[in-house]
Amino acid sequence: MPTPISSDQLLDALLWRYATKKFDPTKTIPRETWEALEQSLVLTPSSMGMQPWKFFVVTDAATKRRLLPAAKGQQQTVDCSHYVVFTVHRDLSDTHVSRHLDRMAEVRGLPRESLDKFLKMAMGNLDKARADGSLDTWQTHQVYIALGNFMTAAALLGVDTCPMEGIVPTAMDEVLGLTRTTFATVVACAAGYRAADDKYATTPKVRFKTDDVIVRI
Repeated sequence: MPTPISSDQLLDALLWRYATKKFDPTKTIPRETWEALEQSLVLTPSSMGMQPWKFFVVTDAATKRRLLPAAKGQQQTVDCSHYVVFTVHRDLSDTHVSRHLDRMAEVRGLPRESLDKFLKMAMGNLDKARADGSLDTWQTHQVYIALGNFMTAAALLGVDTCPMEGIVPTAMDEVLGLTRTTFATVVACAAGYRAADDKYATTPKVRFKTDDVIVRI
């Protein structure tokens, strides 16, 4: 069991983080830190463990510049250390489910056939969602779990982030070679270190009072 951080450490990290508007382009996230952040993406929970996503990590300067118009000119795209594009696997098929079960059998040392009941349950749920037109919406929601997980992990490691929904997903798909594939851009997130003169770093965080949003029953 890992050693828990203190409540104060958690809250300090969450109070410290903000949607960074200006990154220092001279600062790069260290390899060891970034590897931990990548694992925070890999370890993100998802419905039925299906992991309906791929995360495109962009550090190449030329590719960042190509993505800039798709990010509507938001400078964080090129100034950050690592730019992550979160994509969803559309119309999840039995092929994807089978890959997941193959991996489950491998990791847990189980005979593949022992997972037949799980396979039937998973395919039933996915087929029902497909039939009522909610499958892609359901899976897209999973991607935001990964985004939140990533941002919290980054804050705990002292890495700044800026989630970016103000993008043109189809244009990002084109740059990343996703057009006419089963993957599609949902959201992006810049990661790196804040510039010393980003005025938003010291702007008080505005949230509703706890009792306005927490209902204790």
